Amino acid sequence: MIIVIDFGSQYTHLICRRIREYGVNSRIYPFNRIPYSEKKSIKGIILSGSPYSLKEEGAPYLDKRIFGLNVPILGICYGMQILAHTLGGKVERKDNREYGSASLQIVRKETLFRGIPGYTRVWMSHFDRVETLPEGFRVLAKTGSIPVAAMGSIRKKIYGVQFHPEVGHTEKGPDILKNFLFNICGAAKDWNLGKWIDAEIRLIRKQVGSGRVIMALSGGVDSSIASVLIKKAVGDRFFPVFVDHGLTRYKDRVKVEEILIGKMGLKVNMVECSQRFLKVLKGVKDPEKKRKIIGREFIRVFMEEASRIPGITHLAQGTLYPDVIESARAGTKSSVIKTHHNVGGLPKKLKLKLVEPFNSLYKDEVRIIGRKLGVPGEIIDQHPFPGPGLAVRIVGAVNRRRITILRKADVIIDQELKKHEIYYKLWQAFPVFLPVKSVGVMGDARTYENVLALRFVESKDAMTANWAHIPHRVLSEISTRIVNEIPGVNRVVYDITNKPPGTIEWE
Repeated sequence: MIIVIDFGSQYTHLICRRIREYGVNSRIYPFNRIPYSEKKSIKGIILSGSPYSLKEEGAPYLDKRIFGLNVPILGICYGMQILAHTLGGKVERKDNREYGSASLQIVRKETLFRGIPGYTRVWMSHFDRVETLPEGFRVLAKTGSIPVAAMGSIRKKIYGVQFHPEVGHTEKGPDILKNFLFNICGAAKDWNLGKWIDAEIRLIRKQVGSGRVIMALSGGVDSSIASVLIKKAVGDRFFPVFVDHGLTRYKDRVKVEEILIGKMGLKVNMVECSQRFLKVLKGVKDPEKKRKIIGREFIRVFMEEASRIPGITHLAQGTLYPDVIESARAGTKSSVIKTHHNVGGLPKKLKLKLVEPFNSLYKDEVRIIGRKLGVPGEIIDQHPFPGPGLAVRIVGAVNRRRITILRKADVIIDQELKKHEIYYKLWQAFPVFLPVKSVGVMGDARTYENVLALRFVESKDAMTANWAHIPHRVLSEISTRIVNEIPGVNRVVYDITNKPPGTIEWE
């Protein structure tokens, strides 16, 4: 396997995902818990970036014992800087941060840059930079602003790059990573999701034993496929619950009733509690508070439902790796982006144990598993939907009127994108309610109504995303329908921000 050492970067799991994408087994370990006992199975090591500066108080360190493993090492961004520092080089902090696209000039093409053009675009994100190389290292690449954009010791098989090859914005990133994996490490392509399913079913059976499992079923990709997997593992001892909290889209309940119950044979308990959620969210504007309130109510609903089913011992969730990353679990040196209501375990007072079959997987891997399990395409190929529902697509306070506006806009977006055969080419496409009003003219009369933003993005795993270049004609049709068919909206705008620097969801 290739191990990825985590120094707290939001991209750490994206590195792991890229490695698996190329068919190689990969695992992530914190910088202070390197698995030396698994030495025989480690083919190479990648050091991640970090939100820290090398000389900042509390910055993560590099355990020198890592060099005793005698396997190839690739440091990325902070990983390169800490390699240089630990091996005797010099790293300096500069006043200006280099962030965004840069032109990389390859100085030496052997090994790491084999087959890469002399100039290529890369994605930078750093303050510090390597000024003096460690003994035995050479400059492999540079940019117009930094003389050491990549370094390496061919003899030691230790390399470092100041840019991020794992993100989609680095043109030849896949080729650079493949050079490291296959040409330098000699890694084998042994990551198999078919074998993963069998192993996970065995693990769930072992976890649950003779107990019973309850799970929140939203009708989305993750919870739906997880439900099918868990039912396959424990059978009738699985009790999925659809919580109609008033923050779902019109289509969500239909999918549960027609597909998961009607076609897949799941026995789902349908719970209506929309008024309850709207009551606790009344007047709350802060996005983190909204997420935490919704998460708390979810736990309460589950406990109430679990109390009605004798013998419930476990709570299942469809948590994914990106959820875990962005919630920055306690004990890591990650920067918190947003809290996910289904991440971080359960309050200690609860007696249910957690089952999270997908917490080491990415969305596209889950979709592959869904196909192998026979889940219909209407579930597998739908766009992701956030756990807190429409509450985090309403900037500001949540109420029924705003939810109704978003639901109607969501239907129009789905219809138009599917009509023009665009929907399944996108990662996500949704409306965002903005807490601002603008002046308009409708029927020769002045209006002062709400604004909706459209967020359409292309991505592979949600770790990075590009705004989608939708034909203007299609955007015009969507905008016209929204303004004409939804009372209270007189303006539609289009979000053209990539991730990074923005997130996919607005809250």
